Amino acid sequence: MAGRTRQEDRECPLSTTIEHVGEWWTLLLLHDAFDGYTRFDQFQENLGISSSMLTSRLRDLVADGILERRPYQANPVRHEYVLTELGRSLRPVVVAMAAWGNARLAPEQRSMILVDAVTGEEVEPVVVDARTGRRLEDSGAYVFTHGPAASAAMRARYSPG
Repeated sequence: MAGRTRQEDRECPLSTTIEHVGEWWTLLLLHDAFDGYTRFDQFQENLGISSSMLTSRLRDLVADGILERRPYQANPVRHEYVLTELGRSLRPVVVAMAAWGNARLAPEQRSMILVDAVTGEEVEPVVVDARTGRRLEDSGAYVFTHGPAASAAMRARYSPG
């Protein structure tokens, strides 16, 4: 996916995130991994993905440090794919994307909802500022600015004022 990233976006955290996990099959593989799938045949059966596509996506996720490839059987050698700490940190992103999709549907049209594991009650995922607890949806109240490592182009784009 590196060819899709514009040169001027190489330092943008959104662009680099999309480069690693923004592809259709990659997001679905992550969703399955969050649901406990670890084995090649489980992913393939659940997603209906071709062997070559699945091999490629799993290889990329391992190379990016999102999944770890571990042997689970010796003869013949078989591997499982387990979320790393970095991979597990993507769960809120996937949950937020699913919530956005569900928000566009009537309750009776939703095929999957997020619930509290103890009470079974539906929950509403939101993105908030950890310090204040305020929701981040208001693009007037929360804006991007350049960081310390920003290039001149990024500083020009995100200069305050």
